[in-house]
Amino acid sequence: MEQIQKENKMGIMPENKLLMTMSLPMMASMLVQALYNIVDSVFVSRINENALTAVSLAFPVQSLMIAVSVGTAVGVNALLSKTLGEKDYKKAQEVANNAVFLAAVCYVLFCLIGIFVVRPFYISQTKDAEIVGFGIQYLTIVCVGSAGIFMQTMFERLLQSTGKTFYTMITQGTGAVVNIILDPILIFGLGPFPEMKVAGAAAATIIGQLVAGVLAIIFNKKYNEYITVHVKEIRPKAAIIGQIYAVGAPSIVVQAIGSVMTYGMNLILIAFTSTATAVFGVYFKLQSFIFMPVFGLNNGMVPIIAYNYGARKKDRVVKIMKLSIMYAVGIMAVGLLLMQVMPKQFLLLFDASDMMIEIGVPALRTISLSFLFAGFGIVCGSVFQALGNGVYSMIVSIARQLGILLPAAYFLSKLGKVGYVWWAFPIAEIAALVLSVTFLIRVYHKVIKHIGE
Repeated sequence: MEQIQKENKMGIMPENKLLMTMSLPMMASMLVQALYNIVDSVFVSRINENALTAVSLAFPVQSLMIAVSVGTAVGVNALLSKTLGEKDYKKAQEVANNAVFLAAVCYVLFCLIGIFVVRPFYISQTKDAEIVGFGIQYLTIVCVGSAGIFMQTMFERLLQSTGKTFYTMITQGTGAVVNIILDPILIFGLGPFPEMKVAGAAAATIIGQLVAGVLAIIFNKKYNEYITVHVKEIRPKAAIIGQIYAVGAPSIVVQAIGSVMTYGMNLILIAFTSTATAVFGVYFKLQSFIFMPVFGLNNGMVPIIAYNYGARKKDRVVKIMKLSIMYAVGIMAVGLLLMQVMPKQFLLLFDASDMMIEIGVPALRTISLSFLFAGFGIVCGSVFQALGNGVYSMIVSIARQLGILLPAAYFLSKLGKVGYVWWAFPIAEIAALVLSVTFLIRVYHKVIKHIGE
């Protein structure tokens, strides 16, 4: 007990060192995750372009799965860090127990989606029999086998909430490496394994997630002295679940909107050619290599801000927020440069045809113009969530993706050239920047300014 009562490092360590200590392991592990997302599609593209298109069309459902798992975990992360900052260890334990319960409920939901929704989902997007066949194989396995991602995400956030991000680097890195190793073995049938094609890519994904999930449970049990999850003590409490989703629900909506946007964009692009849809899928894989480090930075930032908000330390909240914005915009600037200089080389990683390169080079260059604005907006959204104002993130995301991006893409598509559609991204991001700045000023005057008073 004496060990638990001592001040957590999130309340005393110098801000820049703390942010780096918390974020760098997450950024490294998320870079590895981004790498395996890319490797996954690189191997699938070697089957044929229809296989790559099928996996690209699966993205809205996979994105929704990530939205629910990460959004729920964001709510847990913020509430648990705030509770620990307030030294309420009994409530912290109850939050952790309810977190595990919610992870189980989320898995059941996506298992049902895998059984009943996948087929009509693909048929609504294309009539190409090969794409539909590949897609149903891939997405059914990913959904029905999704226990690992919910287990992994939740137990990793329990570690993050108590400042133990080093262990989440190990879990995510190990899961990603397992996936990368299994991809060629299961897709192409190396050694004693049968050739499974896209089903092999899906199997590699869920096995990697399960390995990471089991590791996260072990690390919590062995090294997390602040909270201990006991299955027998897991009793859902409406009040705690409500507090978790007060922050988590807007985060889920924010990310789920991305699923709706991707689905809508796929419908707009496939009207030109399925190659345009494949390009869009490749873009999402490539941009994850830029965005994932920023999300890793955010994952380190959120518990620090939530903890110091709970501990009433205004100066630390402001300093961490400024540092995070600076680093995020810097990372995005590197991404912008790479996309402008090397778009063709990136596309060739995916065995791109001449048509794919013709469509893809201007696509990557145009969309990447939005990166700098996005870096600022991503950090602002997470600051809103950490301070209990997640609804602002939701409003910005709805406005950006549904209010501006999709309508802009639709009207630009009516000009008759697929190249015009990509301009919807920078247009939407500039509008989101204006909204984010407006809400940040509001949060500062209503919340941050009064911390510690």
